[in-house]
Amino acid sequence: MTDEQRKAVVLEYLKAVENQGRTSTGGSVLDLFAPDARVYFPKWGVARGKDEIARLFADVGATITSIVHHYPDLTWVFSGGDLVVCEGTSHGEHVDGPWRAGAPDWGAGRWCDVFEIRDGLIHRCFIYMDPDYAGKDVARYPWLRGRT
Repeated sequence: MTDEQRKAVVLEYLKAVENQGRTSTGGSVLDLFAPDARVYFPKWGVARGKDEIARLFADVGATITSIVHHYPDLTWVFSGGDLVVCEGTSHGEHVDGPWRAGAPDWGAGRWCDVFEIRDGLIHRCFIYMDPDYAGKDVARYPWLRGRT
């Protein structure tokens, strides 16, 4: 696969996440994953295989009303092999409240995903971000006290 082909898989994944797990062709986001794929999400852990990935997406998805990725601002890193790193920002609505990258600057909305893509399928997607979308987990961080 070329870097552009891998990038297209990542973009399809991000758009499916925004579209309640439906791809642009109406299929499931799970169709983008290899049967033995692994997905990591903070505070959830590593899901192995499509059944666990479906459970992870259901658990996390149940807390998110909407999400929009800021496509013009995505940063791409290609390894020259199967790895693709995509860094970006987002905004949306969580059950605990709205979020927008940069508002506040220390809050949610900045993320970085590391993908391994072979034969048109995601074999690994490790998601690195703050899962406290609404910015309510401030008591444990002294530098956030008094910030809103």
